[in-house]
Amino acid sequence: MYAYGYEYVYGRESPASLERAKIDGGRSGGDSEDMAGMAVHHIAFRVGDLQRSLDFFVDVLGLEVRRDARPRSVWLGLGDAVLMLERREAGEPPLPAGSMELVAFRVDAERKSRIRQRCIELGCFDGETEHTVYLRDPDGRRIAVSTYPL
Repeated sequence: MYAYGYEYVYGRESPASLERAKIDGGRSGGDSEDMAGMAVHHIAFRVGDLQRSLDFFVDVLGLEVRRDARPRSVWLGLGDAVLMLERREAGEPPLPAGSMELVAFRVDAERKSRIRQRCIELGCFDGETEHTVYLRDPDGRRIAVSTYPL
């Protein structure tokens, strides 16, 4: 398993991974050739209230509906990928309160500024850095919009 450039074996960095990190400058987890042709296809969020989440992602992030299969799901456009909002089933646990797990979307500076302002108005603003604005969706999921160059 690879995490942040180091191979972990049962929760500890292995000596081989540390040596490999010295050799390849910290890169790990496969060559770029291994990733050729790979990109995000879809992201699926399980949501407590499909309409409330749909309204949020359309209003705040400006995403557009690509497929409406209510009451089960709605797909929103993310460039060549989709964000699937899927109704959480009865008995399915909600997200842990205050979770710091994160999905970040790339935006330009103008869109980041608009989203920041809208989040402040709605009370879902969750902080920011120079390049990134953090927010919480209606289920408490941590979302970010970022201009950070990759």
